[in-house]
Amino acid sequence: MSNKTVKTGDTVSLHYVGTFPGGEEFDSSYERGEPVTVEVGAGMLIEGFDKAVVGMTVGEKRHVEVPKGEAYGDFNPNAFVEVDKTSFPKDFPFEKGAFVPLTNEEGAQFIGRLDEVTDNTVRVDLNHPMAGKDLEFDIELVGIESDTETTTTTETTTETTTETTE
Repeated sequence: MSNKTVKTGDTVSLHYVGTFPGGEEFDSSYERGEPVTVEVGAGMLIEGFDKAVVGMTVGEKRHVEVPKGEAYGDFNPNAFVEVDKTSFPKDFPFEKGAFVPLTNEEGAQFIGRLDEVTDNTVRVDLNHPMAGKDLEFDIELVGIESDTETTTTTETTTETTTETTE
């Protein structure tokens, strides 16, 4: 059994369930049937989740509460833009709440949400859908990969085995 712990820069495989305070689930890797693989500290995870994974060992489960400041930040009431409907394809279905792809003057692409639809324009909310929300995660570390070794856990209904290959 390995005592290797996660450090920044490691590539890890993990399962998680994300909930809002109070228990409403918003995401689960278990439901997708396979763990996610990410590089810790590379900006692939929200800050609070990233911090929580550091120091975990394979097979460990951890519950973490992530405040909005370490998740998607505060809701910004000024993060709305008005866009002329002629900027969209003629057959575009303008439906309030729908997510729309946008490109700014510099060519950067991002997603917005239709907040208001009028005859000639749409108001687009540029906030992340989870901005302003505290989040909770139950994390299970499945494996750690590094340049020299891979550590994983395989669970059966009666036992847990850990194997290390070099």
